[in-house]
Amino acid sequence: MAISNNLRGIGAIIVATGAFVANDSCMKLALEDAPPFQVLIMRGVAACLWCLPVLFLFGLGRDLPKAFHPWVVLRSLSEVFAILSFILALGQMPIADVTAIAQIAPFIVLLGMWLFFGEKVGGLRMALVGLGITGALLVAQPAGDSASPFAIFGFFTAVGAAGRDILSRKVPEGTPALIVTFSTLLIVMLSAIVCSLLFETQVAPTWRHGGLMAIAGFFLMCGHAFVFMAYRLAPARVVAPFNYSFMLWAGLSGYLIFNETPNTLAIAGMALIMLAGLAVVMLEGRTRQGDPAAIKT
Repeated sequence: MAISNNLRGIGAIIVATGAFVANDSCMKLALEDAPPFQVLIMRGVAACLWCLPVLFLFGLGRDLPKAFHPWVVLRSLSEVFAILSFILALGQMPIADVTAIAQIAPFIVLLGMWLFFGEKVGGLRMALVGLGITGALLVAQPAGDSASPFAIFGFFTAVGAAGRDILSRKVPEGTPALIVTFSTLLIVMLSAIVCSLLFETQVAPTWRHGGLMAIAGFFLMCGHAFVFMAYRLAPARVVAPFNYSFMLWAGLSGYLIFNETPNTLAIAGMALIMLAGLAVVMLEGRTRQGDPAAIKT
């Protein structure tokens, strides 16, 4: 049933956001004494070492060529743009702030589905998109004394993540989620190698880096798998707003691990993003209830 798939998709995205924030927390700890692109390389190696055995364990080795299907690769390249932007912001900003800014991605997804796939959005949803973007600006506070120029990378992250989620719908049916995950991990790692060689002075990895990246790699693999499943199980308009749970996980991580507390304006901005997301979910539910065809199998 479509309704059952919607609930599964929502559950998958909430698990995915928690896994991604656990990964981000490990990365932020490693960024204290290692350059960003090198951290991505170490994490990529760890994540691939986690992912490959799981692929073969589930008998997906024969599906590995699907990791290089053009739509899968294009989706992965969109993720490259998102994660390179995110890592640059993460090392310079509180984890809750950069995560909150990136959460305008669901609203960009709504716009993208309208522009590229002809899905109806409507005036009210457009207003909610504007509300969400306003919330992100309150978090970034571009005119404030504490504004960070790295906040722009949070917005770039949102654009890349939205592109990734939209392109998930173009991945051929029957492509296993773990294959798409492996493609993303591999292409992000290769891109980080290029960026590190071009722009960084590398440092000698420590056992601390190795342990953090092993944990990060595991959670990253889980996060990618669940987010891909979420957008295959349910429509983007249903799943996307639940990305706001990123902020709940990130706020908890920032407070407990990094002793970071957002200021009043940032909290207000996060609340706006959450409220806009919840309003979209409620509006989607009412629309589906009023359309008998929407609840058919």
